[in-house]
Amino acid sequence: MSWHTTLIIAAVVLLAGCTGGMAGSVDNTGAPDVSATETSTTTAAATPDGSLQIHFINVGQSASTLIIGPAGETMLIDTGDFRNDGEYTLEYLQQNGIDRIDHLVVTHNDADHIGGNAAVIEYYETEADGIGAIYDPGIAASTQTYERYLDAVEEYNVDLFEVREGDTLPFEDVETRVLGPPDPYLDTDSRNENGIVLHFTFGQTSLLHTGDSEEKQEAYLVDEYGETLDATIYKAGHHGSDSSSSAELLDLVSPEVAVISSAYDSQYGHPHEEVLERFGERSIPTYWTATHGSVVMVSDGSTVSVRTQAAAPTDPLAIREGDPVEPGSTMPVEERAVITPDGVEEQTATGTETATATPTPTQTAIPDGGSDPGALALVEIHADAAGTESENLNDEYLVFENTGDSELDLSGWTVADAADHVYTVPEGTTLAPGGQVTLHTGSGTDTETDLYWGAAAPVWNNGGDTVTVRTADGTVVIQEDYN
Repeated sequence: MSWHTTLIIAAVVLLAGCTGGMAGSVDNTGAPDVSATETSTTTAAATPDGSLQIHFINVGQSASTLIIGPAGETMLIDTGDFRNDGEYTLEYLQQNGIDRIDHLVVTHNDADHIGGNAAVIEYYETEADGIGAIYDPGIAASTQTYERYLDAVEEYNVDLFEVREGDTLPFEDVETRVLGPPDPYLDTDSRNENGIVLHFTFGQTSLLHTGDSEEKQEAYLVDEYGETLDATIYKAGHHGSDSSSSAELLDLVSPEVAVISSAYDSQYGHPHEEVLERFGERSIPTYWTATHGSVVMVSDGSTVSVRTQAAAPTDPLAIREGDPVEPGSTMPVEERAVITPDGVEEQTATGTETATATPTPTQTAIPDGGSDPGALALVEIHADAAGTESENLNDEYLVFENTGDSELDLSGWTVADAADHVYTVPEGTTLAPGGQVTLHTGSGTDTETDLYWGAAAPVWNNGGDTVTVRTADGTVVIQEDYN
């Protein structure tokens, strides 16, 4: 790494908090002042509002995780591999209508985790609504990928904070704890062992994300945090390497599910059999981005809906029996399981193929004097709002019509896109025979003819998406693709 680049990181990390882009103050290390972000830790309520989405993006032999909070706030953890400049991550963000990255977390500066940093920064700072702040553990790398990342930070003047154990990231309505790296760093030259480790809590559900932590950092976490590592979802460390996911860590985390991000034909043999055996011994259902594709977890604070692009085995010892899903696949995700307080309930048989054609709407019995849910029709999709979409969200809309002969009670029905952004129709909403109602993406006052999603960013992709409508009991009545 050049002397010039070394100066850049020193200046940016130490001075980032002076530019005014961070909500809160900074201390003399450049890390966020925990006292300034305490409001983000008051969120572990029994029944929180909204939902938390966790997207484990299929990026091949790499890792990238998108988190969307209940208030629409976004966090991107790592950006994919240097060999493709993180294109799979950036494409996924664009396909899912992510117009702004509020928090970009760099777990560590290995090229397979920061491969898309420069491209993501450039795109969001020049063509979208920007990046709020970047969080980095502060250990440099002598690679061109790292230099391009720092050059982009400097060129677009993005706030960069050095983060250490004990800091709290300001993520609204979600308790977000930084468990690593410690200060001082662990006595090792490994970037993996000094990466950013995050623990998220939303209601009664939680996620532990350990980056590429290996033996030393895992041992530190076990000794320092013990049973507070407990989490509903565990992002397997270091792509499923046997240097990570130790028995001691797994026993404390005690996850309901695990997610592994690595390539189907990983040159490193990831995930290693030793790790899969440890998962198997603990009966942990395991999702692998190589066979399940992108994995999306949606939590309401009590239960977690597990959705994947493809159906594949979740038995850790059988996950290699699934067919590969290529990174960049645009297949929609479908619900495969639900994590409840009583455990994991499978929704479909593992190993089956995912339907890519539009399925026939499920029909339900119509009680005497009742109405036919199948009478709801999607008559117009207006995905491309005029002008700047983020400033004209109400011009992005769907129009539904009751084609039946009796009134439809839409209370509690849901409308979702392929990325699992979900709108729930308010109680008391009805649609007369022949009547139409328009669902706008933006905000407004609901009427008999117009409903408002209240989203903070566009939902429907201009280049194509899937509209799925379910009744209050989960019956699919519309599932329509558009291009």
